[in-house]
Amino acid sequence: MTNRQTTVGIEFISLDLWAENLEAPTPDLASWLARIELRLADAAARGAGALIMPEYSCAQWLYFAPANLPPAARLGWLAEVGVGALGSLAALSAHYGVSLLPGTIPHAAGMHNGVPIFVNRAWFLTPEGGAFPQDKLSLTPAEAQGADGITVPGVHVNVFEWLGLRVAMIICLDVELTALWARLGALDLDLILAPAKTDMITGYNRVFGCALSRAIELQTPVCVIGAVGAPMGQPATDTGVGGAAAYLPCDVSVSLDGVFAALAPQPAGVMTNFVLAVAGLPVGQCRRIRNGAAEAEIAPASWVAGHLTIEGHIARADA
Repeated sequence: MTNRQTTVGIEFISLDLWAENLEAPTPDLASWLARIELRLADAAARGAGALIMPEYSCAQWLYFAPANLPPAARLGWLAEVGVGALGSLAALSAHYGVSLLPGTIPHAAGMHNGVPIFVNRAWFLTPEGGAFPQDKLSLTPAEAQGADGITVPGVHVNVFEWLGLRVAMIICLDVELTALWARLGALDLDLILAPAKTDMITGYNRVFGCALSRAIELQTPVCVIGAVGAPMGQPATDTGVGGAAAYLPCDVSVSLDGVFAALAPQPAGVMTNFVLAVAGLPVGQCRRIRNGAAEAEIAPASWVAGHLTIEGHIARADA
């Protein structure tokens, strides 16, 4: 762990985690923005610092996509709409004084063999005009081989400061990548936000279960937000089970079970559209136990395995 001053930064943070239903009819961009404005107004009234939305919230824009839009052009069209939408979203964040993570939006990443390619990008927008991006690092088969356009993985982890906190965004499948989190464990992060979109209850359990494990491992709050419903206009093959949760280390000073707040998994057919209000997340105490300024039961992320050798007749020759 780092030796960062543990007295720096706020003690508690409140967030609204929106387990948004992607199947809500959306006739135009203005109606999508209006729904977000209502949520931001509610968040501001409760004193929440940020509204966090799930991966592929922008899939609702396909309701008003051109009728003749070829499937292979969907990502490009969403990216084009997203360029204009980000300005409106930033203005809403500034108006209500609430930071906003509006899910993920395809972002143009150049050309490959004459064909446009895209990353799946999340943005964290602040009322002061900050705009912090994070690209998804590992793709699902549906993204890598999808018919909607070519998505490529990101190659950077963007750590940024918000309200004196060191924050990172990790998108859906990336929550499951142990090699990634071994790197994150050395960064002294105060808060990790994980927008997600899972097709089935198995995917939900993987992402949310790993998010809880990561909070324990890194001694850092992890908030995961999953969309409900079918993205990319494919309801026949995507049921969309979502939810929301704020996880903490399992330490007697912050949480006995690691679950600070949670919504049960919500299937698409129920048409739920819930916000989980996370009030008073104890980021300060987590910072202290992570940095040794308060007694911690364990410090798992500070342990490294480079000194180990693998022995026994079942060891692989290249291990």
